[in-house]
Amino acid sequence: MTEPDFRHDVSVTLVKSAAADADVLFAARVSTAGEASLAELDADPGKSEGLINYLMRDRHGTPFEHNSMTFLVQAPIFVFREFHRHRAGWSYNEESGRYRELEPVFYTPAEDRPLVQFGRPGKYEFAEGTAEQHERTVTAMESAYRHSYAAYQEMLAAGIAREVARAVLPVGLFSSMYATCNARSLMHFLSLRTKRENAKVPSFPQREIEMVAERMEAQWAALMPLTHAAFETHGRVAP
Repeated sequence: MTEPDFRHDVSVTLVKSAAADADVLFAARVSTAGEASLAELDADPGKSEGLINYLMRDRHGTPFEHNSMTFLVQAPIFVFREFHRHRAGWSYNEESGRYRELEPVFYTPAEDRPLVQFGRPGKYEFAEGTAEQHERTVTAMESAYRHSYAAYQEMLAAGIAREVARAVLPVGLFSSMYATCNARSLMHFLSLRTKRENAKVPSFPQREIEMVAERMEAQWAALMPLTHAAFETHGRVAP
């Protein structure tokens, strides 16, 4: 049997993009000034920054939709089940266990991942677990993963269809998907899937999807720094 690979991190790669702060400015100014040239936009950076902040503050959202980013995300299946709750402004294509044999790559939490949950639904708090709790968690997960993947391979070897055999695999299995969005849909995702002190609306994301969100945000911020700064300034609320 192929030896399983246990990972405690996720991977997010910006595959392609057509996204810049100028895209927001073009879209916003066409309503009042017609089609603007890039030179006109660059002539007064302060004015451009002010316009983006105005749009963000007063939640004029459509100018933030005229751009595109495609990410390759590699994460546990349970992360994708949460991710696919985000439908407006998102497109997804995920690898399929019907058409290919799935690789034995599984998630285990890192030592610094909080393990102990308390509180009530909607306002859960998490605390660090003990070394013994972490060891127990990882040991149990690895044992279950090995057993389920062995059963999966036995079924495939017996001629069972991939789409049937995959049912024995757990949600801790890693999958891959392309996710395409615009800045407005990404900001909505980030407002729900990250926890920040400066956020006007509190959020309580599961840590694993927050790890994906953090990597997406860093790559988006490099593409659209003025838009990202305005998102931060105005409380991380999607326009």
